[in-house]
Amino acid sequence: METIETILEQAQQRAQNLGLPYKGALLPMEAYRILQESAQTQLVDVRSQAELDWVGRIPDAKAIELRSYPGMQPNPEFLKQLTEQVDKNLPVLFICRSGARSDQAAKLATEASFTSCYNILEGFEGDKDEKGHRGTSAGWKAAGLPWEQS
Repeated sequence: METIETILEQAQQRAQNLGLPYKGALLPMEAYRILQESAQTQLVDVRSQAELDWVGRIPDAKAIELRSYPGMQPNPEFLKQLTEQVDKNLPVLFICRSGARSDQAAKLATEASFTSCYNILEGFEGDKDEKGHRGTSAGWKAAGLPWEQS
């Protein structure tokens, strides 16, 4: 079984290979392992409140909207809320629906001096499958990781 150190090294190499400005990029199962084994790692879900209410949420994740429903307008308080709720000197894992908003959040947090930001690739639901449905072939839900419905 891979160690947390090995997983983090792979995530950091993945980010480097993808030219990402933050510390690393994790697959959902890797992120879950880190959260299970490192009490200091923080999980921030940047999906809208509507997504959390209607689609589901990850237990114990901090919910800080990057964009708000309806209209998906940027949350002008995102960095302020992040700074108030998250320790910028500890690892922070960001997740959204498919990995795009969490990529943006990890970039913003890194620019705001958060020292160890990771994006969870595939997000909570992943991309759409051949039938146009999310959550079936990739992402946190499809990996069978813990989540709850409102």
